[in-house]
Amino acid sequence: MAIEVTIPRLGWSMEEGVFVRWLKQEGDWVAAGDQLFLLESEKATQEIEALDAGVLRLLPTSPQPGATVLVGQVIAVLTAKDEVVEQTESTLPQPATNGTNGLSSSSASASAPPIAGPAARRLARRLNVALDDVAGSGRGGRVTADDIHARAQQQSNAAASASGAGEGGAHPGPSAPGSATSPADGGRVAASPRARRAARNLGVDISQVEATGSTGRVRERDVLAAARVRGEVTAAPAGQQSPGGTPTGPDKIRRTIARRMVASHQSTAPVTLTTKVDATNLVNLRRQFQAAANAAAETLVPSITDLLARLLAVALAEHPRLNARWEEDRVVEVAEIRVGVAVDTEAGLLVPVLGDVRTMGVREIAARSKELVARARAGTLSAADLQGGTITITNLGAFGIDAFTPIINPPEAAILGVGAIRREPVFGADDRIEAREQMTLSLTFDHRVVDGAPAARFLATLRERIENAAAWLAG
Repeated sequence: MAIEVTIPRLGWSMEEGVFVRWLKQEGDWVAAGDQLFLLESEKATQEIEALDAGVLRLLPTSPQPGATVLVGQVIAVLTAKDEVVEQTESTLPQPATNGTNGLSSSSASASAPPIAGPAARRLARRLNVALDDVAGSGRGGRVTADDIHARAQQQSNAAASASGAGEGGAHPGPSAPGSATSPADGGRVAASPRARRAARNLGVDISQVEATGSTGRVRERDVLAAARVRGEVTAAPAGQQSPGGTPTGPDKIRRTIARRMVASHQSTAPVTLTTKVDATNLVNLRRQFQAAANAAAETLVPSITDLLARLLAVALAEHPRLNARWEEDRVVEVAEIRVGVAVDTEAGLLVPVLGDVRTMGVREIAARSKELVARARAGTLSAADLQGGTITITNLGAFGIDAFTPIINPPEAAILGVGAIRREPVFGADDRIEAREQMTLSLTFDHRVVDGAPAARFLATLRERIENAAAWLAG
């Protein structure tokens, strides 16, 4: 029996990727673990291994290099050496239908199961919506959260109408001609996925947007035009429109950053605490590392961020709730402390993950950090380098920033912002004024996962560890 080759999910928020190329040829024997194809996710390109063995057989629907593919999409099959694949219409992935090719949504759903990600399926179960009853509006006919919410609303309206009819209530009439809704659509606005995202982000009521697309479909440009009328969008950024005037959107990484930041804002309950830390001992310790490296003619010197990453793990071991995450309706604590470090690159912000820093010494952290930063700026990070973080450090001290409000990197529960280290006068012993190195920490945490008092206690513990850094880094 042929084994399907599908597009894997390379990150928790990944819904689609770009197929780069095959690493095996049609007819090649593929062993489990062989590198099969290259897939570009939101921020990295990764070699995808075969999970099973067999002869690679491409399909008429197999993607070409540069094609956008969906998570879970079947792109080829693996067969026994002498097996013949019957590539009939019923065994191949079905194209998405939008009512313009003569196929109804019911016939399409009968020939192929609905395409939906895990998050959409969980939402459908929670709202008691059958996926087979949902017409996907996403790329390739994929069922989106909007589709499920719309279907749930349709079911609710139908139930209310049935109740009203039983009590002599009136039924709403059909939609007005030329509007973007129709009775067949259950009153739902016909709109592209890009238009729906733009409407959510800009707070535009999509049902009030004048549609210019075919068959009354609302397009992204319609939403932007409506927002401009309200004065919320003044102009598209330079270079963001095609010659025909259609917004093309920012580059891929910028879109990914924008989507993740909006997702963080919408899916977390962020609270930020700030505290000032005496970093004098920390600065002196780094100078000692630097002197030792100079004496040994070495180039590897741990940075302040490297030292903080190790101290962060020490503090988190005492406050594991800050190393947890919110999954569906419960808090899940993670055993490993995998620290991500925000890196500023020409392409945009990337957050490679150092690994479980509990098991790493300072020099090992410094070496790993240096490698990841170099690869981030060279654009050679793999998807694995960007996955699995449990907390993030972002350091803006080099830019002279003292305190700021960092944004949580989902699905993590917290992010630590590090400000500039400044030499300031402080009261020391016997109320004497002395110059000390001062640094501000900004901790943003998800209030769903942890309350303010425990987060404050964690920050106090971290402050104590930083102020006596050598003692806590020695082990």
